[in-house]
Amino acid sequence: MAIRLYHLASELDMSGGDLWKLLAKRGLKLPGVFAVLDPETTERARRVAIGELDVKRPQPGATEISLPPPIVPAPARPAQPAAARAPAGTGKRTPAQPPHRQPTTPRRGIKIFKQKESREKKVADKQKAEDMLSGRTLAVTVPVALKDFGQQIGVQTSKLLFHLMKQGITGANPNTSLDAETVLVLAEAFNRTVEVTTAKSVEEELQDLLVTNEEQASEAAARPPVVTVLGHVDHGKTSLLDQIRKTRVAAGEAGGITQHIGAYRVRLADGRQITFLDTPGHEAFTQMRARGAKVTDLAILVVAADDGVMPQTEEALSHAKAAEVPVVVAINKADKPQANPERVRQQLSKMGLVPEEWGGNVGMMPVSAVTGQGVPQLLERVLLEAEVLDLKADADRPAEGYVLEACKHVGKGVVATLLVKNGTLRRGDYLLSGTTQGKVKSLMDDRGKQVKEAGPSTPVEVTGLDDIPEAGWRFQVLRDKEMAKKVADERTHRLRSEELAAKAHTSFEKLMDRIGQQDQRELRLVVKADVKGSLEAIKGKLETLSNPEVQVKLLHLGVGGVSESDVLLAQASNAIILAFTVIADAKARVIAERSGVQIRNYQIIYELVEDMQKAVLGLLPTEQEEVVVGHAQVRQLFRHKKRFIAGSMVTDGVARRDAKVRLTRDGRVVTDGIDLESLRRFKDDAREVKEGFDCGILLKGYDDVKEGDVLEFYRIEEKQRTAPSG
Repeated sequence: MAIRLYHLASELDMSGGDLWKLLAKRGLKLPGVFAVLDPETTERARRVAIGELDVKRPQPGATEISLPPPIVPAPARPAQPAAARAPAGTGKRTPAQPPHRQPTTPRRGIKIFKQKESREKKVADKQKAEDMLSGRTLAVTVPVALKDFGQQIGVQTSKLLFHLMKQGITGANPNTSLDAETVLVLAEAFNRTVEVTTAKSVEEELQDLLVTNEEQASEAAARPPVVTVLGHVDHGKTSLLDQIRKTRVAAGEAGGITQHIGAYRVRLADGRQITFLDTPGHEAFTQMRARGAKVTDLAILVVAADDGVMPQTEEALSHAKAAEVPVVVAINKADKPQANPERVRQQLSKMGLVPEEWGGNVGMMPVSAVTGQGVPQLLERVLLEAEVLDLKADADRPAEGYVLEACKHVGKGVVATLLVKNGTLRRGDYLLSGTTQGKVKSLMDDRGKQVKEAGPSTPVEVTGLDDIPEAGWRFQVLRDKEMAKKVADERTHRLRSEELAAKAHTSFEKLMDRIGQQDQRELRLVVKADVKGSLEAIKGKLETLSNPEVQVKLLHLGVGGVSESDVLLAQASNAIILAFTVIADAKARVIAERSGVQIRNYQIIYELVEDMQKAVLGLLPTEQEEVVVGHAQVRQLFRHKKRFIAGSMVTDGVARRDAKVRLTRDGRVVTDGIDLESLRRFKDDAREVKEGFDCGILLKGYDDVKEGDVLEFYRIEEKQRTAPSG
């Protein structure tokens, strides 16, 4: 009878991962601990495991590494030759030594001779240095200052500046930074052969430092797995974690929906640990869910047994597949009477997740977040999957990991939630994350306790950074404080330059677009949120509301409460302030009330998005629709005070006094949009004339009417438009 590998491991009193590694080490490679073994393979694996059979494998060959030849460095600037000195005790004096007698004025001829001799010596030394430098290949690292480049190639800075001026390059000075192209041009002009190399950037220096840390690392040890809980909204993700952690979290969240990423470390009874990431389930948090899958080792896909697979379930599975992480399915709410786990398995199998019961390799565990049914089996399966992954980390090296969340706290400053993936984070370490850096002042674990250090797979809350890092940024601990500040400043400068360049590049295009689209309308918004993650989600949803006729313009996005500057910006720009789970301070409220600036407060993101959708629809221009109310045919013309009255019969509908008229002749439109000056039935004025009755019609400002013409009566109705598709 066929069995799985981990069943054989149980017979041999081993874990599935240990048996799989032992067989692989002895030459018997199997797909994994879930591999199905026939009787023959089972017997062979048993013999290999107990040492009766050994399968030899060829040893991999060594790889030869060749290093590039070293670059010849540029020689130092030739020093002026020192005056020769006579040996001590000879009593002879050199020209550089003054005579030990009263100074006398040298004769003019001797002075001129010495000056000429000195000039000739300088010219000879200069020519000698010129010959030496012109015959060698000099290594120059760019960017390089003009004066430093002159010293390296033995050319005066003034000559280099003069040559640049002749080439039309003005404004250069000795401190001007030269690029590779300019260096090559100047070297050729002064008969120098140079080999240009690019100086290491700050990022390259950082990578070299990280490589050094990697080389100095000691042997890695097993670390706890990091597990992300994904799934559809209201399928019980937070409640399942609540059951695992034996705490109540979901009851305190707005709308029962997880609003921020949470990280929790769970210790099982046998001492093993699992780190869980609870990502929000609503579709507005697509970016936050994707970030959760990025930092994870495993993913638990929660599917309700009564609802089955929903759109957010498919979306969560896509993120897990993109991150290339194993998936364990938790079929939640299995205790409900209407639960149907088999239907869930069928739906998931169509999405590529084939359960073990059907011959696949995906574990699908029926669980109940309320009663705790199946939760121990789920955790065992997670640990079994982690054992196969062979997760390792070195606790002795400097820490590195990811930023899960960050915000600014009153009294604490910048507070960031970090997940340590490798190394150990300690209080006092110098932390670098993107454009932010700082010294770790405090470490707090997921239970709110102060700790001195945090090892691999540990979520912690830290303070001490100089600015709010973006959620999802990678962080590193550097032993060099100056390096951390240097890299952060360089990244900030580069980011600011890119933003200014992008703004300068698009401003003219936007100006031309506005000139060509004078009717384009804008919904200007100032958005403030409590944390970066929520701000990213709100920004992503609001940007999708723009359409060709109404643009959603985000004037400012920030973390923290609504301040006075936010209100002044909204007042000057005629904008609305959206405050998500934050409030305005007292001064900001006073200014907003006085200036009429609207501050809208929200606790749930999809309510904010729905309100902004309605606002966009309200800004859409109304759609004008033409409604034909009737037709009349001219039967006879009557002359009255030099004007012609059209004696007509209403052929269908009604002829209305307040309607517009379109006059057609032989099926061709002669004129359109004419108002009625008079509509009479016999001698009486009429508001409307119905079908089958005669009437007299006088058009306003138009008399070119002939018998047989058809008058079409219509009115213009305005309708509120819906948002354009696409």
